Amino acid sequence: MELLTAIERLPALEAFRLSFLVYPLVSALHIMGFAMLFACVFLMDLRIIGTIRVLDREVFLSLMRRFAVSGFAVAAVTGLPMFAVQAREYVFNPAFQAKMALLVLAGLNLWAFRKIADGDRTGRPYPRSARFLAFTSILVWVGVIVAGRFIGFI
Repeated sequence: MELLTAIERLPALEAFRLSFLVYPLVSALHIMGFAMLFACVFLMDLRIIGTIRVLDREVFLSLMRRFAVSGFAVAAVTGLPMFAVQAREYVFNPAFQAKMALLVLAGLNLWAFRKIADGDRTGRPYPRSARFLAFTSILVWVGVIVAGRFIGFI
């Protein structure tokens, strides 16, 4: 608990907390970064499932992956100070805990997908297990969105 208090009292965070513009702008950037991440993940998952077939799979997935990583970076960099401002409250917030657990689950799901299907350049449909993981990914990321929205209300 002392560590969380020390984080909240960092001088840069005090200025962040007191600014009329900075916190809302960082929050908006967080949402934009996450929106970019989710849009890319959703489109990649639909491509893996087989509902989007218009573009070459590898070219499409490679492009979406780059934008997804950028969106994740923006969301992570902006999420850290947003957490740090109220670290003692957020660490015990069930919605925040659910969001963090779902983010870990999303990472594990990505890891499992990469073990099963990454490197398949044949153009054939992905195996059923990979399509299942893509569908699971969509559900997990929707859960991240819902949990994130509930953080301020619990």
